[in-house]
Amino acid sequence: MAKKDIDWSNIGFGYMKTDKRYVSNYKDGSWDEGTLTGDDTVVISECAAVLQYAQTIFEGLKAYTTVDGRVVCFRPDLNAERMEDSAKRLEMPTFPKDRFVDAVVKTVQANIDYVPPYGSGATLYLRPYMFGSDAVIGVKPATEYQFRLFCTPVGPYFKGGVKPITIRISDFDRAAPHGTGHIKAGLNYAMSLHAIVDAHNQGFDENMYLDAATRTKVEETGGANFLFVTKDNKIVTPKSDSILPSITRRSLMVVAKDYLGLEVEQREVLFEEVPEFVECGLCGTAAVISPVGCINDHGKEIKFANGCTEMGPVIKKLRDTLTGIQMGQIGAPDGWIKEIK
Repeated sequence: MAKKDIDWSNIGFGYMKTDKRYVSNYKDGSWDEGTLTGDDTVVISECAAVLQYAQTIFEGLKAYTTVDGRVVCFRPDLNAERMEDSAKRLEMPTFPKDRFVDAVVKTVQANIDYVPPYGSGATLYLRPYMFGSDAVIGVKPATEYQFRLFCTPVGPYFKGGVKPITIRISDFDRAAPHGTGHIKAGLNYAMSLHAIVDAHNQGFDENMYLDAATRTKVEETGGANFLFVTKDNKIVTPKSDSILPSITRRSLMVVAKDYLGLEVEQREVLFEEVPEFVECGLCGTAAVISPVGCINDHGKEIKFANGCTEMGPVIKKLRDTLTGIQMGQIGAPDGWIKEIK
């Protein structure tokens, strides 16, 4: 089979229908065997739990073509584990970890011609998700669920190179203490939509959310973990029970320590400490690291040493090393790369 006739170097970061997606249904206490289908539509009751009470969770990961022509995924087992944690918190049945990884493999195999070639800057984005599918009018968990996984080729998150962004301190709260900030639930992202639209309208790229209880500690943005660099090149990331455990952030901490020989620390980060850091980045699947050039605190600006024109040297090394691992240019730790054969 030949690659699809797509202008790989000019596709955006958006949805493109592909040939197959994976579907499995949960009913009477168990999951069916699952199947690949060409049907991209979802038919559910108007009273489905996902529509009435937002009982839905999701994940995001990518498939790549490596420098030697292999097609691989990056740490899908961790996405499976995080989805299990999300399901438990929303009283949903867990989709078994081995079946999750198998669904990833089957979906990529079935859409192999949509995996962009090495060097194009594009990747195949995978979106596993699960939702309550049967009719629920009382406030309670659904009894039937659907797990689905589709994929879409996407271009690089940053067209024209990675440039530092400007963010603001948000007056909104992202997650309540003991709430759902630590899981990948759709409702968390719905809550962030007004805040991000408002930020964009005010000329900012993103929001920095502080802890809801005291508004003194750094948490994350609407969809990415923070990473800071100290004057002596120590890597510091915020620690909180309300922060989503980013797979990219966890991987970058290993890269910093084991590949670059840097000291790493995960701890509570007070907002008053932020001006002392020399670099700041946002960690996520889409962009790996987005450098932050400036934080606006209600008109007062905090500017990092790298400024608003280029990525800082430590964050650049972290990004280059992790993408090198993903693309097969640098040897990966055991278990990080899942080859699709």
